Amino acid sequence: MSNAQEATAKHFPEHGPIDPQTGKEVLVSLRNVDITFGKGDKAFKAVKNASFDIYKGETFSLIGESGSGKTTIGRAVIRVNPCSAGEILYKGVRISGKIPHSLDREVIRNIQMVFQDPAASLNERATVDYIISEGLYNFHLYKDEADRVAKVDNIIKEVGLLPEHLTRYPHEFSGGQRQRIGLARAMVMEPELVVADEPISALDVSIRAQVLNLLKKFQKEQGTTYLFIAHDLSIVRFISDRIGIIYKGEIVEVAEAEELFDFPMHPYTRSLISAIPIPDPVLEKNKELFTYDPSVHDYSQDKPEMVDIGHNHFVFGNKAEIEHYKQMRAQGKKLKSITILTPEEKAKREAEKPQQSGRQEIILDHPVHDTGSFWYQFLAFLLPILALLVGQVFKHKNYLRNFRALKKGAIAGLIFRLVLIVLFVLLIILAII
Repeated sequence: MSNAQEATAKHFPEHGPIDPQTGKEVLVSLRNVDITFGKGDKAFKAVKNASFDIYKGETFSLIGESGSGKTTIGRAVIRVNPCSAGEILYKGVRISGKIPHSLDREVIRNIQMVFQDPAASLNERATVDYIISEGLYNFHLYKDEADRVAKVDNIIKEVGLLPEHLTRYPHEFSGGQRQRIGLARAMVMEPELVVADEPISALDVSIRAQVLNLLKKFQKEQGTTYLFIAHDLSIVRFISDRIGIIYKGEIVEVAEAEELFDFPMHPYTRSLISAIPIPDPVLEKNKELFTYDPSVHDYSQDKPEMVDIGHNHFVFGNKAEIEHYKQMRAQGKKLKSITILTPEEKAKREAEKPQQSGRQEIILDHPVHDTGSFWYQFLAFLLPILALLVGQVFKHKNYLRNFRALKKGAIAGLIFRLVLIVLFVLLIILAII
């Protein structure tokens, strides 16, 4: 990772720091970033200790399943989600937390975002002309009205739409056309970094290739850097320079695209690769999925960290795991994540499935009605003994918030009654004396 030092400035320098290992310019750097939502017992840490660099002019893809924290990181880069710990640097200057107003405007100017849902991210009451021109208006990025019109006309043609579309409204377009409008809105600003949050997941397969080709076209012509967020490794393999894998808020692996596919070290990465569909229906039917089981890691004593195992390949693990990964990488033998079973092996596996013990998985950390409401505390205060008994039932059923609320109210109720008894006894003693 880069050792760029934070600069104290009201404006960004022309160039970012140079990574001493690769010799490349670091545009964005995340350092030990935590992002937490909520407070107290309801606090949820969506991103944990995330660290990676994005080099200028590259496409860095962030891959993970739904809810893993991909979009949360992307929104933190554009300063929508605040960091609860760590920092985000842009050209060596900290952009997370409180920054000068001039720097904030430069972030908006230089970092644009293409959102996942094109329908929700466009103002339905504004024409396409105004939607695309809004950034130009706000930062006055045109000489005169003729220059603004020329820029808008040029960008609308670049994304494959027609000038007559400028007078229409978003609801008059298809999903693919709306995504093109969102792309035009971002690229007309000529940003240095574009956070593309699953920009093709809502599009038809035939349209996806067109949008990806547009992104690569802008990168080639303008030198644009992309943070590309997706959940499908098969899509990003051929457009990414480097790929980061995120699992439940933790970055578990970062490497160049081909390096990651040839040597997927972390078992979660291997599970994602094994989930890529095979075009041949016969092979796909006989494919054995590699299932990731987090319990294989023992981090009780030896704590994990992100380590470079060579070839600019970073993996998350404890000392024993890292040594194992280094040995595997040193052998230089490509790792196989997809196993194709013979029909006989497939039939045998299917026959063994009913014999396996069906362990019930806890899908949610907290059940839907496990709210820990104030009323549980209030009722427990009135009926503490009954509340403690009910609390044990809640605890057994994994309703831990309700259990804690009942326990808290019951303890308060018992203490209150004990104080009343002590006061009553003291009054009796004083009356006798």
